[in-house]
Amino acid sequence: MGILRRFTVIVVVFTLMFLSVSNVSAAPLFKDVGDDYFAKAELDFLASKGILVGDPSKDFGLSQELKRLEAAEMLVKALGLEVKAQSDLVISDVPRDHASFPVIAAIVEKGIIKLDENGAFNPNVSFSRGEGAVFLVRGFNLTGTTKTPFVDVLPEYWVSEFIHVLQANSIATGYPDNTFKPLVNITKEDFAILLARVLNPAFRKVITPVPVPTPPVPTPAPTPTPVPVASCEKPGKVKKTFVNVQVTSLWHKPNINRPVDKASITTPVNITKWTKSMNLTQKWWLVDKTDTQALFGDEVVTLKKSGKWTRIAVKDQYVPYQKEGYPGWVPSSHIVETTTDTSECPIAIVNAKSTNLYQDTNKKKVYIPISYTTILPVVKEEGEWLHVMTPANGIKYLAKKDAKVYKNYAAVPKPSQKDIVNSAKQFLDLPYLWAGTSAYGFDCSGIIYSVYKNHGILIPRDSFYQATKGTSVSKKNLQPGDLVFFAGNGGKGKVYHVGLFVGDGKMLHAPHASSKVKIESMNAGNYKRNYAGAKRYLK
Repeated sequence: MGILRRFTVIVVVFTLMFLSVSNVSAAPLFKDVGDDYFAKAELDFLASKGILVGDPSKDFGLSQELKRLEAAEMLVKALGLEVKAQSDLVISDVPRDHASFPVIAAIVEKGIIKLDENGAFNPNVSFSRGEGAVFLVRGFNLTGTTKTPFVDVLPEYWVSEFIHVLQANSIATGYPDNTFKPLVNITKEDFAILLARVLNPAFRKVITPVPVPTPPVPTPAPTPTPVPVASCEKPGKVKKTFVNVQVTSLWHKPNINRPVDKASITTPVNITKWTKSMNLTQKWWLVDKTDTQALFGDEVVTLKKSGKWTRIAVKDQYVPYQKEGYPGWVPSSHIVETTTDTSECPIAIVNAKSTNLYQDTNKKKVYIPISYTTILPVVKEEGEWLHVMTPANGIKYLAKKDAKVYKNYAAVPKPSQKDIVNSAKQFLDLPYLWAGTSAYGFDCSGIIYSVYKNHGILIPRDSFYQATKGTSVSKKNLQPGDLVFFAGNGGKGKVYHVGLFVGDGKMLHAPHASSKVKIESMNAGNYKRNYAGAKRYLK
């Protein structure tokens, strides 16, 4: 009788367990994960392990980009890591009393997700599909190699080995065109599916190659047609160098900076702090000490190194004596080399006076402030945001309202006279900065160079070279947008100043370190006496 009762209890318990599991599987997991969702089994599996907590009243956010903290939470649960209330780990952007500190500490101490060079975890920052592969391989100690890598995962890319491991284990199968898109930020959906495949081999997708028939008569194999890479950015074979700070000043010689210049030579820089900290005498001192500036994302060429300084040439700034571009010395930490190829990406040109790049689209953490005319490759447009590629730190977010997007620089429509004048007018009352080419301070030729570059026209950087190009215009035929020049010796000597003609005998210009960007007559005093001619760059 006791044995029968015990057997009956076991049957009832087993039945209840079966019904419970069946109901969980059949019930909606999230609002956007219905029974017809192709990977519902994978997400149900993660929920059964407590890695995901389902809520039929809410969306999972399948296409949303996963944040580093969210990945850490999933991995800690999947790996069963011990989460300690106390840890000696120091994380610069997550205090020890933060609710998520124990989870972050657990994942960092295992070396699965690492802190950045500033000791920060960046919990609310998205990460790429390639980095997702790194986290999974590190976390689960996966191994393996493949002989048929994805076409956009080249050997020199730092995450390629990790992606190959996922591919070898049939965890990552890529896209139909045999790409993996390693630089695109990973979504919640993709990471969850990969994690489920890691934990449960039954979910892995084994792709069997289609056998190629043997031809009856030996013939040379046909040349395969290259498979196009779907993502605009891809690993390249050529190293290029880019400015990796907000603005870098090019110095005439290395190591001649003063204590007051610290904010302009550190990494990151703070150009606003620098310009506001200098008194008038200190601003005048910069004459012939700094030569020009380059903006975040500008391509440069390395010419020479000396200690912690590098002599570079800014490619988009013409001078006749240096074929690579405008030369000068910058702190070596202000530039970075990369092999990422973004030549097929559209570009965003910042047309706001200044704006911010964000770590996420919640506007809660600024990655870096950037200036007017900063140009960055666009990986994706989404709602009010542009996903732009930075030189060294992956994808960041730029408000679409603050930039113009074009297929490439050659596709920028040529401006009207009004476009040029109105763009320059937004900088009225901006304090002058010797050698300045950014919205944090311009010199006389820098503002005109920047405005024209913003509208798709590259003109020489300095006034005396600007005066050698373009089309000569007589004073009586001046039109708004023309460049007017001034030289010593009654206009017959070397050009020392340039202004932007705005009509009615007036010019917009940045006169000198004691002044600001202003509009005034070009037909009075020294300007009338030293007028040296005009050039037109608008067709």
